[in-house]
Amino acid sequence: MARSTETARSKPRPAAQGSDRAGEEAGTPGPKEERATASYIYGILPADVELTPEARGVGDPPGEIRLVRHQDIAALISDLRPNRPLGKPQDLMAHQNLLDDVAAEVPVLPLRFGAVMESPEAVVRELLAPHHDEFHEALEQLEGRAQYVVKARYEEGTVLREVLREQPEAARLREEIRELPEEATWDARIRLGEIINQSIEAKRDADTQELAEGLAPHAVTIVIREPTHEEDAAHLAALVEADRQEEFEAALEEFGRRWADRVTLRLLGPQAPYDFVTTQR
Repeated sequence: MARSTETARSKPRPAAQGSDRAGEEAGTPGPKEERATASYIYGILPADVELTPEARGVGDPPGEIRLVRHQDIAALISDLRPNRPLGKPQDLMAHQNLLDDVAAEVPVLPLRFGAVMESPEAVVRELLAPHHDEFHEALEQLEGRAQYVVKARYEEGTVLREVLREQPEAARLREEIRELPEEATWDARIRLGEIINQSIEAKRDADTQELAEGLAPHAVTIVIREPTHEEDAAHLAALVEADRQEEFEAALEEFGRRWADRVTLRLLGPQAPYDFVTTQR
């Protein structure tokens, strides 16, 4: 939905002339007119990009996406009615999908879902201008890179069988409670649950570390995420150079072969680098 323009890179746009220029580009009303819309902000990206006409964002109907530029950076925005509540699942999906589409083509600093400012002029005045150097440097560091998320989940029942095989006490307790009523084995059930949970946590820590260390040589950096499911084996985010994507995927496929019938691996991306940037509130 966005692509870099080499012409724009060789001939930078003139610096925006404060809020007046931003208002002219976006066609916003004057200060004395009643404002019917606010500006929803998705992220920060280089100013020398072009947007495809079909790009749409949050809202009902979905808002038309456009750029508000300031020097060599820009904010990706759309109009939003101030009285229109945010938080519907389709709004969150539109926010994420738009940023992921952009990240596949150009560097982008994603803002958290729900970032709204009064007007395009306010976006320039309060966001782009004060933080221009910070945003510009961060975009340079992300040039040619994208985020990928790796989710590893134990095959159903596999991790439990491993625990019972490796923990004699767990196997004994399981046999002990098998034929007895629940009220007669309450303490044993609690103890069995503790052993299983502790063992799975230890396995998850070890498998996460092994996966992170194995993928690290093929990525710029890796962040370990919190598990989202009790049978998660690992949950990682990796920042990967575009020209090393195949190398990264090959390393992950090797883990898939090594962990066959034990762990299922999923690779999500390219995505906006949510785990590798810090945006201003």
